[in-house]
Amino acid sequence: LAHRPAGDRRASARCGQVAEIGKPICIIDTAQEQIKDETEYTEIATEDTFKLEESIAQIVENTQDTRSEKFYSPLVLSIAQQENISKQELEKITGSGQNQRLTKEDLLAYIDSKKTQIVVTPSLSNAGDTIVEMDRMRKMIASRMVESKQIAPHVTSFIETDMTRIVKWREIEKDRFRNKYHHGGLTFTPLLVAAVVHAIKKYPGINIQVQGDSIIYKKDINIGVAVALPTGNLIVPVVHNADQMELSELALKIHDLASRARTNKLKPEELIGGTYTISNIGGFGNIAGTPIIMQPQVAIMAFGVIRKMPAVIETEDGDMIAIRNKMIISHGYDHRVIDGSLGGMFLKEVSDYLEKFDTNRTFK
Repeated sequence: LAHRPAGDRRASARCGQVAEIGKPICIIDTAQEQIKDETEYTEIATEDTFKLEESIAQIVENTQDTRSEKFYSPLVLSIAQQENISKQELEKITGSGQNQRLTKEDLLAYIDSKKTQIVVTPSLSNAGDTIVEMDRMRKMIASRMVESKQIAPHVTSFIETDMTRIVKWREIEKDRFRNKYHHGGLTFTPLLVAAVVHAIKKYPGINIQVQGDSIIYKKDINIGVAVALPTGNLIVPVVHNADQMELSELALKIHDLASRARTNKLKPEELIGGTYTISNIGGFGNIAGTPIIMQPQVAIMAFGVIRKMPAVIETEDGDMIAIRNKMIISHGYDHRVIDGSLGGMFLKEVSDYLEKFDTNRTFK
């Protein structure tokens, strides 16, 4: 571009002329005096500018891929490249510009619509489908699970545990427990909680929370126990001060919390303050799982189903194959503050406690 001094009435470039490289293609008037016939000049300038733009566009268009009849501006092509949109896909987009050219706004709108289509399931429009809005609890669960995944880099370790000793002990003690406490039965869950409490006492670095750049070591050991509700939702009542309870107390407390959870009779304070959570997914026949951490906790453990499996055992007479009751335990932890060594050792401690369970314990 070049500036025109005041009073200079030289004509601007006209359509059809060839613009030389390095030469000005139009002149801007910097004079303070008004043009004599301002309206007429504006109309001429606008028409000339438009025709010049058309000429330049035609030159650029001729350098485009000859296989396509459409023109795309460098900006549109740049955006398409960043969004991994091919030339063939571009040609399918309807443009709203001059001669139906694809504008930047057209392309951005198309990109937004593609993102929306990922969220919307096409099958929802099929005849016979039923659409049910999430209830309040499901919305809250969904929000917290997404939040946890965004906050904590999850790592999961697995171990296979021999539960044969505990299975045999429970078969003997469950009737005695029922007769003594008039209780519905002795499940494996209090035994699993006892194992986790034992491991936390040895590795208190698991019983922590993160606050900014600080780590809070929790004094209390409060174990959350995931409970499935009849509605299909999940709730996690908390056994506060679980480390101060005997096995019988744990069993009674967990049964009480689970029963009242299923009948919506839990108190608000029974749902807060957890420092570690377990999920007994074996009750659903699941072999193993990778549960999501309950914020602001930093770890969670899932216990799979107990199955009879062939296993190699060591005896004084040598190795032999026997049928054992096996269970897979998965330990998910926040890799920001728990490394694989601590996460793995904690999991091994839980497993060892269960495998070496003291079968002399009794509810008599």
